[in-house]
Amino acid sequence: MHQSAETYQAIFESCEEGIIVVNKSGVIQVANDSACRLFKYDKSTFRGMSIEQLVPAHLRKKHVADRKQYSKNPQPRKMGFGRELLGVNSDGEKFPVEISLNNTILDGENHTVAFIIDITERKKIEEALRKSEEQLIVYATELENLVSERTQALDHTVKQLELLNNNLQEQIIERKKAEEETKKALKKEKDLNELKSRFVSMASHEFRTPLSTILSSASLIGRYNDPGTETKRLKHIDKIKLAISNLNNILNDFLSLAKLEEGKTGLEIIQIDLCTIVTDVIEEFESIKHENQSIECKTSFHESIKSDPKILKNIFINLISNALKYSKDDSKTTIFIDQEDSEVVIRIKDQGIGIPEAEQQHLFERFFRAKNAINIQGTGLGLNIVKKYVEMLSGSITFESRENDGTTFTVRLPKQ
Repeated sequence: MHQSAETYQAIFESCEEGIIVVNKSGVIQVANDSACRLFKYDKSTFRGMSIEQLVPAHLRKKHVADRKQYSKNPQPRKMGFGRELLGVNSDGEKFPVEISLNNTILDGENHTVAFIIDITERKKIEEALRKSEEQLIVYATELENLVSERTQALDHTVKQLELLNNNLQEQIIERKKAEEETKKALKKEKDLNELKSRFVSMASHEFRTPLSTILSSASLIGRYNDPGTETKRLKHIDKIKLAISNLNNILNDFLSLAKLEEGKTGLEIIQIDLCTIVTDVIEEFESIKHENQSIECKTSFHESIKSDPKILKNIFINLISNALKYSKDDSKTTIFIDQEDSEVVIRIKDQGIGIPEAEQQHLFERFFRAKNAINIQGTGLGLNIVKKYVEMLSGSITFESRENDGTTFTVRLPKQ
């Protein structure tokens, strides 16, 4: 039981979402590290505070009423169907949050568990999409007016040609050109709308799936308290870990791509031990890899190099994550680190499904998913981001792959 308590505590603290447990009087009983960071409070200060202190002053009275109403009939409220509210941190800064609620019994009393995420970045993306849609509407209106004006002009020309019978062939050619321009403009608008819909649909689906898994498994864990149900509890814990890992990957992909596109990803070049970084990444995957999967590092290189440790770690995480995700449960992923002249050569070899030869030319394109990977969760951004990271470090990345026979990625980086 002690070990289970430690396991639950570790899971509780490792959650990226802020988790706060409140009693029926609205007093905070428990909060994880993410919640403390989100609201900028020490844990010792957080415990015993009123939950209303985390709500802007002008909304507190309404929040008290809402909280009491929920306590009368507590029903689970899934993330994605939660209430969007404003939170306020210890500095008095307001920020948008999304909250899902659940009810639990602690020490014989009803308590409310709140799962909280900061949706500031999501709001920015939604606002950007809204502005983009408004611009498209304006563009479509202007295009419609342009088409109308062109049509009127062409009609007038035709009437003039009927009367004058001059330059008939030239006017017909001009009209055809105008129609082609209109078709091209309409096709461009349609392509932009399809790209926007594809992005929104993909993001919505990829976020909702792991969040639903986390909430359902978290709810079911509480039912398995009897002796002999340890296996079922561990099964749901593993599901939560995997879902959180998937969410982290998705968020990291979106945030990394946004920073790269905006030029906000800087370099911090320091002297680092490459093998230590690889070892740390392998340890992180130990708890979330599939059953009987193994990761092995073989290296003849034991020197330090000058590079950016965060970017290097992200490169390893993306490539190893792909190797595990697209491989079977009993597969092996091998990392080779060697030196060739003034370069460090890193090879990551898996025993996965491989990449169809006809699609290999598109592998590093944004949003690309091979046909044999459609049913495996992913954003299609990871390798595009990895390639940008490698190029930032003045390196290169190549790969060799055969369908159903695995893939080997080769990253070449300068030692200095």
